[in-house]
Amino acid sequence: MNRSRLVALLLVPLAVLLLGAIPLEDPPPISVPANLTLKEIDKAIRVGLSRRDWMVTRDEGQRIDATLHNRSHVVKIALSYSKQDVRIMYVDSENMDYEEKKGVKRIHKAYKKWIQNTSNDITSALQNASLDKDAAQK
Repeated sequence: MNRSRLVALLLVPLAVLLLGAIPLEDPPPISVPANLTLKEIDKAIRVGLSRRDWMVTRDEGQRIDATLHNRSHVVKIALSYSKQDVRIMYVDSENMDYEEKKGVKRIHKAYKKWIQNTSNDITSALQNASLDKDAAQK
């Protein structure tokens, strides 16, 4: 076997590891400012989701289901909320290299970035809603 073929055989699996799936973990809960009502929290979540083009597909009680279509990729999440926190949970996906092996769930590395950005946008929307409410009360 020539040297360039050997190098290629060694680099291909490394490239797959670097570009492939990462462990799927739901992000930490998002803290909710103490002065917000459930209705205001629901609205802030929707604002945060809309900033990243998530579509709300279901709103039931204190749970919102949302779907993101990004080129050929589709991600579905559920958000549960209370007056204390908002939790984002993975539900399903298409074309995101999702797999579960030996009890470990893995997904395309872009998922983590998309969810982190969404979490940041929801955090920002909650903080803005809280500030707006405080300003209106003064």
